[in-house]
Amino acid sequence: MNENDDNISALGGAAAPLAGPVAAEEAVALAAAAHVGEQPDLPQVRPAFIWLLFGGVFGVYLAFVTPLALSLSIRVAALAPGHAEYLGYVLGVGSLAALLVGPLGGQLSDRTRSRLGRRRPWLIGGMIGGTVALVVLAAAPNLLTLAIGWVLAQITFSQVINNFVTIQADRLPESQRGKVAGITGLATMVAPVFGSAIAGSLASSPYALFLVPGAVALVLVGLFVARYREADSRGLVFETPLTAKSVLSKYLFNPMENRDFGWNWLGRFLFFFGLTLATTFTAFFYSARLGLSVEEVGGLIAIAGLIGVAGTILGAIGGGFLSDRFKRRKPFILVAAVGFLLGTVLQAIAPDLTLLIFGSVLGNFAIGVFSAVDQALMIDVLPERDTDAGRYISITQFAVTIPQAAAPVAASLILAIGVGAGEQNYPLLYVVAGILTLLGGLVILRIKSVR
Repeated sequence: MNENDDNISALGGAAAPLAGPVAAEEAVALAAAAHVGEQPDLPQVRPAFIWLLFGGVFGVYLAFVTPLALSLSIRVAALAPGHAEYLGYVLGVGSLAALLVGPLGGQLSDRTRSRLGRRRPWLIGGMIGGTVALVVLAAAPNLLTLAIGWVLAQITFSQVINNFVTIQADRLPESQRGKVAGITGLATMVAPVFGSAIAGSLASSPYALFLVPGAVALVLVGLFVARYREADSRGLVFETPLTAKSVLSKYLFNPMENRDFGWNWLGRFLFFFGLTLATTFTAFFYSARLGLSVEEVGGLIAIAGLIGVAGTILGAIGGGFLSDRFKRRKPFILVAAVGFLLGTVLQAIAPDLTLLIFGSVLGNFAIGVFSAVDQALMIDVLPERDTDAGRYISITQFAVTIPQAAAPVAASLILAIGVGAGEQNYPLLYVVAGILTLLGGLVILRIKSVR
């Protein structure tokens, strides 16, 4: 592999589109894909691309997750003292907006014609819009304005995140998808840790609370945009016009025509449904199992969470690299599904904190493996990857966001099964969660085109 195989310019070099052979090859591939839907072989990317991608993903997650972790809670407490429930309303409205707008953004990204290519304009626009949203959140005089700011933040930052995933589909050969998914997964895991530390130290200043993470994100995403060589897409030709009817129809897909993508979507849906079931009531579960108040278990959960992050990182990096090394995806998915089931069962029967933490760490390790390997597998089976990658990646996000909305409601119903008034059946909840993740792994095994 030589320097021309890299689509990140060397440090100090020019980053102009079509400045080298790779950009030219990409232009030819894009033009061919727009007409006949071909998926040409891709050259391997070099470390510069991977680490700038890591920085960009870390930056946008830092700006996006810090409000989720602490900043929004601080603002809600200041604007509506004694009404913590309002935080849920603000978060819910934002999630719904991102869910509805996501596929539209994916379709528009696929059809973008610009000198900067298809994806970079969305990274730039998303970061500008996200920065405006952070200013609104910091300056919000009431809850309505805060909610509007969070809706804007959800929509804009979600588009940046989705386009980073789409760039991986555009640019990565099969041999690198697992390891890069593991590395970018690491970015999404460490960003909340840094975000919480930043928020804790800047809690007294609303503007700094939101804008410091935003400034870091602007720099890191800006570096990626400046160095990423993407072909000029102004010459792309599309056979069908973009209409309201066509946009709405593309919010769905036909699983009979795209069976492997459909199996992966369903498997991911089941896995994340089980994951959300197992994580929604953690504080209350620990409280009931250990005989402590919810406030008292907060520190224990923080310790378990830090250990769990280490397990998740190990699973993501190890699973991603090994799946590329052995050119296998499905065995690692099965290991992750079985591992998460064992983790939830251990927690369900745990008599003390030690076994609770062990089960939690095992589950987090499984989450890391699944997240990295399934992202690589998703790109492997992505339909029309060269022409509609943004659309299908946005549809894939439904498999995560729908469980995040529906699983907490289902968890409340499961907790009431087989127990008396005032009691909660946490063991059943955790066992059901583990079974669902196992089913998700088994469903993914039905994929035929990937080993």
